Amino acid sequence: QVQLVESGGGVVQPGGSLSLNCAASGRSFSGGAMGWFRQAPGKAREFVGVVTWSGGTAYDDKSARGRFILTRDLQKSTLNLQMRRLEIEDTAVYYCVGSDARWRSFDVNYREASNWDYWGQGAQVTVSS
Repeated sequence: QVQLVESGGGVVQPGGSLSLNCAASGRSFSGGAMGWFRQAPGKAREFVGVVTWSGGTAYDDKSARGRFILTRDLQKSTLNLQMRRLEIEDTAVYYCVGSDARWRSFDVNYREASNWDYWGQGAQVTVSS
């Protein structure tokens, strides 16, 4: 059984930092992609970032670029999301995702939630003063 398990969520003040980790079990995504989506209350799921099979990275320009950093360990099938300068608007449930797709970092298909095959249960991140 394939599982993606997120850890590291919690409550942080605006301007603070938080790290999320995702561990895959049951299979490896070394030949595919891993990434993160998030969903805020009352809003649709939105793309946060991806690490492709070749190690390329891409982020959502509006929300993540310049503040979030993705690190992937292919051997351990783990994916880490380091978030800095967090804002109240970053409050959401963050989902780890996996796919066998061999996207390139310049592709756009990974930005669509429906194109991902595997989802974690989600980790709550709350930014509040």
